[in-house]
Amino acid sequence: MLLVIIDNASVNLNVGYPLRTIFYIATIGSALAGSFFSEKVRRLHFLYFWMVLGIASSFSFAFVYNVALSHLSIIFVLLGISFGLGMPSCFAYLADHTQTENRGFVSSIVLLASNLTAFPLAIFFMTINITILSIILTVWRILGLLLFASLKPRESFPLKINRHVSFSSVFQNRQFVLYFVPWLMFSFVDRFEKIIFGSFIELDFYKSLLTLGPIIASFSIVLAGLLCDKIGRKKVLIYGFVLLGVAYALIGIAPMMIVSWYLYLVLDGIAAGILSLIFLLVIWGDLSQLHMREKYYVFGSIPVFLTEAISLPLAPYIKLIPATSSFSLASFFLFLAVLPLIYASETLPKKKIRLRQLQTYAERAKKVREKYLKKSSIAG
Repeated sequence: MLLVIIDNASVNLNVGYPLRTIFYIATIGSALAGSFFSEKVRRLHFLYFWMVLGIASSFSFAFVYNVALSHLSIIFVLLGISFGLGMPSCFAYLADHTQTENRGFVSSIVLLASNLTAFPLAIFFMTINITILSIILTVWRILGLLLFASLKPRESFPLKINRHVSFSSVFQNRQFVLYFVPWLMFSFVDRFEKIIFGSFIELDFYKSLLTLGPIIASFSIVLAGLLCDKIGRKKVLIYGFVLLGVAYALIGIAPMMIVSWYLYLVLDGIAAGILSLIFLLVIWGDLSQLHMREKYYVFGSIPVFLTEAISLPLAPYIKLIPATSSFSLASFFLFLAVLPLIYASETLPKKKIRLRQLQTYAERAKKVREKYLKKSSIAG
């Protein structure tokens, strides 16, 4: 909703870019702080505080008209804090209340519901002024707080359990690094290429790319969730990177053919859904231990905001890269991104994979037997 808020605040492009950068930096900083303070406070208390802070930040949007840039910056800092502070605890709460064998599917439902809700709301918010938007978002978050409280969530663990995990220890986990590096490389490639696309293809198609891509990604999320619970996270991630490589290869070979771009749109959307689901919600919960997940999730989410914060001031220089060369570079870096995954371990237990394979074989054998018996009865 950030872009909608900036547009409704009637700020010009020169001011809009710094405000977005301020938001992303505030989000990263507050997420790091939130993962630290979550060790000191009961998680539910922390989540309630986060939701109340979100209500206050939503109400503050009503005051963005006719204010100085310094005051506007404060509002967007508050917006970033209200978004990032409780995000690691929210993701960790989801991971604590799901099992490894169903975490992909449950996470896919959560992410799908979020995406499908955000898209129509964003379109609606474009038609109203910032004051009404502020009131709607404030009421929305109040309802969310009341609903959360009415569901009577329970603590995942008592406060006395030691949850301390140092920031450095996360990167000492070899498996975390092997999954984090591909995610970071994908985030940079995806963001930089989207900037280059804006100066290479027609404006209408570029808008459809930004609009239809997330919709396609949303519907690929559920399939990705089912597959990563059935055959493993690592295989599904590799499939996602392969799809991306093929997509960039197509537009690199035939950049002037519209068919190449439509195929790119579909393949990129599917791959984005796969990578977003696993790298945002699933893999860090698998790699971290119960009660110690916030710092894994905060580092796992940072690439999304870091690439946005860096790309905005660098956009004029990124656009200087020839588009056709950038497609080849994208394919090359995506190939490099897959290499760490080859050495990474599968986080879904092998027993679960084999059990599901046996269940699939048993179901197929049952169907074959039923068909055989049916044919035999007809022949008799």
